[in-house]
Amino acid sequence: MTTIQDVLRGSLSYEDGLDALTVAPAGEADAAMRGAVAEGVDRLVRGGWQPAELHRVVARLGNPVQAHLIAEATRAYISKFPDIDPRWRAQADDLPGGNNNRDRIKTLDAGLGLLIELRKLPTIDKLIPAPGDKPEKRLRGADNRVLERVRALLAKAESTDFPAEAEAFSAKAQELIARHSIEEVLAATPDETPLARRLGVDHPYESEKASLLDAVARANHCHTVWSPELAFSTVFGFDADIDAVELLYTSLLVQANRAMARDEPAKGKARIKAFRRSFLVAYAVRIGERFERATRHEIEQHSDLLPVLRSRDLQVQEAVTRAFPRTVKARGSRVDSLEGWESGRAAADEAKLA
Repeated sequence: MTTIQDVLRGSLSYEDGLDALTVAPAGEADAAMRGAVAEGVDRLVRGGWQPAELHRVVARLGNPVQAHLIAEATRAYISKFPDIDPRWRAQADDLPGGNNNRDRIKTLDAGLGLLIELRKLPTIDKLIPAPGDKPEKRLRGADNRVLERVRALLAKAESTDFPAEAEAFSAKAQELIARHSIEEVLAATPDETPLARRLGVDHPYESEKASLLDAVARANHCHTVWSPELAFSTVFGFDADIDAVELLYTSLLVQANRAMARDEPAKGKARIKAFRRSFLVAYAVRIGERFERATRHEIEQHSDLLPVLRSRDLQVQEAVTRAFPRTVKARGSRVDSLEGWESGRAAADEAKLA
């Protein structure tokens, strides 16, 4: 159906195109919309986008029907390929289910709007093989037994109502990860190379959340590049280290949000906003300091590894430069609330390291 292409090319207005779709035979119009969305998904997948990233950037638009449409299209897309990378399949399997009882006119409206948004998305680096590419064997990530122990500690940190106890569990998790990272270096093979993984950084307070992710990454031998317009940061490092960063960052966000809600002022929209932003800045700074200290303690037990660690860090930095030859250092967020700053540091600093 040429109506959809005419709208996308700009030769037909959005309103006129939607009117034409709604009066066209339902089977023909619905099939054309599904086909157009499928083509958009195919272009973006070949352009480096992964299922979770594609769903996140669409969900941020605020229309749940569009989020359902992109999830459905992605699942339908992978059904054409018998052999795909397990990381790609895992992301697709985790996408939320759709609602098959949607209003048809609203679905056409959402679909047409979705196609316009998909055309705006750029090509990005392909970090894992897409369907149709040869799946690659996953490089050695963190030991599952270690990750399970870390998850158990972080689950306790997320469930407790006592900030000091939560910080103690998180600190212990970082100690365990730092120790395991050294073991990974000792067991590394010469052919291991740095990888990259994109992690979502969602609103509100994206800049402050990106700073927290960067603090966790730096404490775990990784580097980050934040792409605010695309709602993610790219984390560069060795596989096991990136696993640890993702796990810690996800948990720390949960803990920070709970502590922030507990301590924030009772009223005043501007005051609450300044408090939250200052809280997250302070929280990221202090978490980074404490995690860096835990990592440094483990490294000091293996001073003979310093040349190897420096070499690996250079490899990671080179990977960042290849992928992002032109980066700009982001300005730090303003701290407008002393109350929020002090509360954020306290939330990250109430317990001594285990």
